[in-house]
Amino acid sequence: MSEVPLKMPEVPFGPHTISRLIVGGNQQNGASHQSKLMGMHMLEYFTVDRTVEFLRKCISQGINTWQANYNEKVRDVLLKLREEGEDIYVIPLSAPQMADRDNGFARMLDLKPIGVYFFGWTADDLWREGKIDTARDFLARIRDTGVQVGVGTHMPEVIEYIEEKGWDVDFYTASLYRWAKTREEILEIMPEVPHDGYGGWELYLPSELTKMCDTISKTTKTCLAFKLFAGGRTCSTPEQVSDVFEFVLGHIKPTDAVIVGMYPRFTDEITENADLVKKFG
Repeated sequence: MSEVPLKMPEVPFGPHTISRLIVGGNQQNGASHQSKLMGMHMLEYFTVDRTVEFLRKCISQGINTWQANYNEKVRDVLLKLREEGEDIYVIPLSAPQMADRDNGFARMLDLKPIGVYFFGWTADDLWREGKIDTARDFLARIRDTGVQVGVGTHMPEVIEYIEEKGWDVDFYTASLYRWAKTREEILEIMPEVPHDGYGGWELYLPSELTKMCDTISKTTKTCLAFKLFAGGRTCSTPEQVSDVFEFVLGHIKPTDAVIVGMYPRFTDEITENADLVKKFG
């Protein structure tokens, strides 16, 4: 008797049910976290038509959610996908400086998102400046739209603070590594800033993974964990990829999901990742 294929696990997200594996949007927009050339490589690959086919493949594997931020290509991809009879949930980010530029907030809402979260980079900067409470006005603006309200961050202490203060949020998008460290933060760790092409931003430490997983596990709110593979630095072999999925899915809550970027130009990353989440999730 043949084995019954495993089903993609799902988690609640407000009135919706989303796949525990969410496809990330960085690769389709050339944000590689590797180099400028790799970003150009990804942009050359992810045309509108190829991105539509990419999402179709994701949907066929049980992935029903895309973390995609508003731009013209994302809009064109979603319109084409929907015109052709398929759809995928969308969870974008935003912030005041993005929302108020060229009517960005209204255009983002045209994508019919099921949730919107405060841009993690902006939240991190506000935290460093002691101004994180100023984000609450924008979160209220998101709440008024009727979608799920979230906060993104690369810092566990941001989540811990918001939890302690009881903010009106539904979910967090939580980076498992502390991306975009300041020069001062890097020099507290090591004697000099490394040559990584980004002034040390792409410096990832193993202990950061376990710290954020611990923070995620302690909040009752839904968390969408991202940057599982340290910006492409912990996925060199199939065994390493499997180990990361097993660890993360075993150390966050059963009601949490993971956001994973994929670039299936050379291997079938969509199927490989979906199979691992079905196995460990």
